[in-house]
Amino acid sequence: MKITIEVDSQSVLDVLNRLQRLAARPKPVLLEIGEDLLESTKARFAAQTAPDGSQWAPNSPVTVKRKGRDQPLIGETRTLMSQINYQLLDDVTLEVGSPTVYAAVQQFGAEQGAFGRTSRNAPIPWGDIPARPFLGVSESDEETILDAFARYLRDQD
Repeated sequence: MKITIEVDSQSVLDVLNRLQRLAARPKPVLLEIGEDLLESTKARFAAQTAPDGSQWAPNSPVTVKRKGRDQPLIGETRTLMSQINYQLLDDVTLEVGSPTVYAAVQQFGAEQGAFGRTSRNAPIPWGDIPARPFLGVSESDEETILDAFARYLRDQD
């Protein structure tokens, strides 16, 4: 299906042309959004919540005993939290993520033995790992993104 609208108002055409021009150059606003998402993602570690606001599953008793505390996704070196970053691809696509090898397992979880077995035939991982989503866009992030785009469009002239 195709919809065609003819506009003969110069003021409407000017606004549409401006939107088209600005939409072709979103790099400045995407960089701002990347910084905002980086901070909100890191804040989830302190709150121990997913982007949807749900609490992360607690660590198993074995993990709590080994770590000495129940802080899911936070190890002594805070590697996962410190390696969250964002990047622009082709100046129009923003990605937020982590290069940490185990980030996907923490985000999505894994069942016992999902990655095979060790040379001693122990399952990898040795137990189920519940999903603890830390990447994503919360309702607050959505508002921040919309505000950033609104400011970008308003301030560009």
